[in-house]
Amino acid sequence: MTISSAELKKLYLAFFEKKGHRVIPSASLIPENDPSVLFTTAGMHPLVPFLLGEPHPLGKRLTNVQKCVRTNDIDEVGDSWHLSFFEMLGNWSLGDYFKEEAISMSFEFLTKELKVPAERFSVTCFAGDKDAPRDEETARIWERLGVAKNRIHFLPKKDNWWGPAGQTGPCGPDTEMFYHTKDIQEKSTGEFLELSNSGPFSEVWNDVLMQYNKTADGSFEELRQKNVDTGMGVERMVAALNGADNAYECDTLAPILGRVISMSAPGTAKTNRSARIITDHIRAAVMILGDEKGVVPSNVDQGYVLRRFIRRSIRHARLIGIKGEFCSELARIAIDVMGDSYPEVRKNSQRIFEELKKEENKFLIALENGTKQLERELLLLEGSRQKVLNAKSAFDLFQSFGFPLEITAEMCKEKGFDVDVAGFDALMREHQEISRKGAEQKFKGGLADHSEATTKLHTATHLLNQALREVVDRSIHQLGSNITQERLRFDFNWDKKLTDDQIKRIEDWVNGVIKAEADVSFEIMPLDEAKRLGAQGVFEERYEQNVKVYTIAKGKTVYSREICGGPHVRNTRELGTFKIIKQEAVAAGVRRIKAIVE
Repeated sequence: MTISSAELKKLYLAFFEKKGHRVIPSASLIPENDPSVLFTTAGMHPLVPFLLGEPHPLGKRLTNVQKCVRTNDIDEVGDSWHLSFFEMLGNWSLGDYFKEEAISMSFEFLTKELKVPAERFSVTCFAGDKDAPRDEETARIWERLGVAKNRIHFLPKKDNWWGPAGQTGPCGPDTEMFYHTKDIQEKSTGEFLELSNSGPFSEVWNDVLMQYNKTADGSFEELRQKNVDTGMGVERMVAALNGADNAYECDTLAPILGRVISMSAPGTAKTNRSARIITDHIRAAVMILGDEKGVVPSNVDQGYVLRRFIRRSIRHARLIGIKGEFCSELARIAIDVMGDSYPEVRKNSQRIFEELKKEENKFLIALENGTKQLERELLLLEGSRQKVLNAKSAFDLFQSFGFPLEITAEMCKEKGFDVDVAGFDALMREHQEISRKGAEQKFKGGLADHSEATTKLHTATHLLNQALREVVDRSIHQLGSNITQERLRFDFNWDKKLTDDQIKRIEDWVNGVIKAEADVSFEIMPLDEAKRLGAQGVFEERYEQNVKVYTIAKGKTVYSREICGGPHVRNTRELGTFKIIKQEAVAAGVRRIKAIVE
């Protein structure tokens, strides 16, 4: 079957609409009120409150196409199937259907709509362990649907289990669907299938069957509301259906890759890993910069990942002979390819070009300075009649100048020197382990962290949002927020530092509402009705026709009315005392407040 990305997305959404699902728009790449991840990595992220029991305005069956960024396997990018940015098709059951219907719909879409032949299809199921039994039920469903028994395989928890995202919360077995790009025989060792995301196998769809809740004592109990969360990678599926053995032949990547190859030195192979990395990373950078909550390159959080995408692209460009500035040229192709599905990248194209140019120039200067430092190091080695650049010197070049090991090694080789690569790798592993532990500590709350502390801070954010308009200016609105168990962070449009008097008046306004013991309630209503009532919202173009509106009021006095998914306290008396601990500028015309309740 020959198919484009646009055709696949249209088919998918139409199919699930026929099955009673409502289409919801793609959320921002920058998660809202979720401290557990830097980017939206799946369509389920914006739906966490609803997976935990909050009613969704559009009901119990949902579907969409979600733009995603994942960085946990960035070192795998450049192989056949791994990508940093990708589009994910998803359908959800929020306490409605479960295994039988979810798996049947997946199979029907693959075999009837996409005409996937049975001989190109394999599935995996959860093998069971001390926490939960082997998922024989799922295997039997696949077998009843016509999947040959030798195509159904059981894998352990690390392969076929999802969650919980935090320390506790919803989780359960999943069942993965694999597409064979060639007619080959599967190899099994006992019951375990030797599958990988390279060569002729590609995982294209995953049905997560949220059956359990992990409790604080580490035990697993059956969920009252069982959910289904599925995801199909657009690029992988399109490439596989068109007979390709890698995702880079998908129509949203091939034009970028083609230009990279034409810019590179003669003889660069189509499957060159560097060319693929550049293709993936530039598209990811364009989508992050073009997002309505788009961040800019920096040394922290999302900005650091963005900087890494851009600088890694430049590094690999040099390895395949691309000289001078090139990012903006590739960005234009990415904008053209992705702009129909995501108009925000066209709308924000000027920001994309400006930030890419600035970052490219910064890194080119870093490369120049790093080269000078390396040359000094080599002169010292030459004087002492040594032939190997030590690991610490190579790693210092990497840390201080962002100087890649590949270029260090290449320049050393040109002058007759070697590099202690093994030592460098050991230092890098140590650095990554420290960073990983720091990230785990920073984001330990998890997607399911709707704890008492975060619930209070979430409600306090609504009051802060309104207090800024009451005290400072009616034009102020929320640009983004982030909540951990320790504090709330709130970004808003304002170009001046708040005065001490304004800070005190904001605190007094919020604490006044808390002391008033106002009720917190919600109502599902049409978007137009919510606007008529003056409900505040973030990036309204992504809202559905019906929205959930939370109101904070005492009798007829309404303090706050805002479009939101939750969670919230029932009454403001639960909050304690509100206190602003910091304010700062984060960008031109954007300020940030950090606050606590105690």
